[in-house]
Amino acid sequence: MFRHAPTYLQAAACALAMALTPLGAAAQATSGHGGGHGHGHGADGTGHDMVNMPGLRGENATPEESAELAVMFRAFQTITREVTNLPDGIRTVTRSSDPDVMDALISHVTGMISRVEAADDPQIFIQSPTLDIFFERSERIETEIEVTDDGIVVVQTSDDPELVAAMHVHAAEVTDMADRGMEAVHEMMMTRASN
Repeated sequence: MFRHAPTYLQAAACALAMALTPLGAAAQATSGHGGGHGHGHGADGTGHDMVNMPGLRGENATPEESAELAVMFRAFQTITREVTNLPDGIRTVTRSSDPDVMDALISHVTGMISRVEAADDPQIFIQSPTLDIFFERSERIETEIEVTDDGIVVVQTSDDPELVAAMHVHAAEVTDMADRGMEAVHEMMMTRASN
């Protein structure tokens, strides 16, 4: 079990996420994510290329991180999630019936939590703007991670109501991606592009 004390607070992605982000993660509108480095749906070549999945790359992401995301998106049907919204955060249990996907999932979730802790935004092209607040206020989040027979269990809490609201939104985004894969991402990107 990993326990991060308040000096090492973060949010994942939870990643999925990401958080399969992600976690977690979802999509950016043409209006931008964070510092104005937004990417419209397909405007930068990140459209519907399901073979290479260029939208899983990022301005600050490693090739290994992008490859983990691709593994999860290609096999999203093997992933299941349970989310409990808490008054001060979330509790998620995420698992895959495929051992390789489960390995990628664990690596992604723990990696994103470490990134949030370090305020090191990977700036994945399809990343949800919901994650911005996690990187901006990471010191206000407490995260516990445990890998069990049931899957990877993440509990994130905060005394910041805006962060708690973002946790709830991001957890729902990640669940939608786990349920529907890139279809969910494309819908989120189109919605944000039209706003």
